[in-house]
Amino acid sequence: MTTPVIPTIRPVRPEDVPAVVAMVHELAEYERAPEQCHLSVDQLTSALFATAPALFGHVAVDERDEPIGFALWFLNFSTWAGVHGIYLEDLYVRPPARGTGAGRLLLATLADICVRRGYQRLEWWMINWNPAAGFYASIGAEQMSEWVPYRLSGDALNQLAGQATNVGTRTGD
Repeated sequence: MTTPVIPTIRPVRPEDVPAVVAMVHELAEYERAPEQCHLSVDQLTSALFATAPALFGHVAVDERDEPIGFALWFLNFSTWAGVHGIYLEDLYVRPPARGTGAGRLLLATLADICVRRGYQRLEWWMINWNPAAGFYASIGAEQMSEWVPYRLSGDALNQLAGQATNVGTRTGD
């Protein structure tokens, strides 16, 4: 009997991007929305490795240093607490690697970043039928049922943006 190899967690490298993009598409398929996923290698590379990136990522790798899971995240800010936090955009572990601890290690890495930097929150959304809810509860994550997510996109986003014509001098665009 062989001892299972514990995955290693490290920041995403440029050579990992094709595997991460493939896993994002696998996640979209899992979440029954593959037609909504349009992420490309160029897009993710530009986002992760910009001069001042707003997106960050970590991968879980196997003993051959091949990505088997990933976490893509960015900073948010709590005006009430007055500090940043991490918003986890996506967490995914490939099915053959589930049960290896990769997901827990990815979350532990982000929790460690929060603690070391003085951030008070690590937050994410989960589709309501995802069986990972039990795992999240087991690590102490709390479901935020009193907060209702909203999204503005497509035509509605464009229509509202059109109402910004009387905005004074724009800064930071």
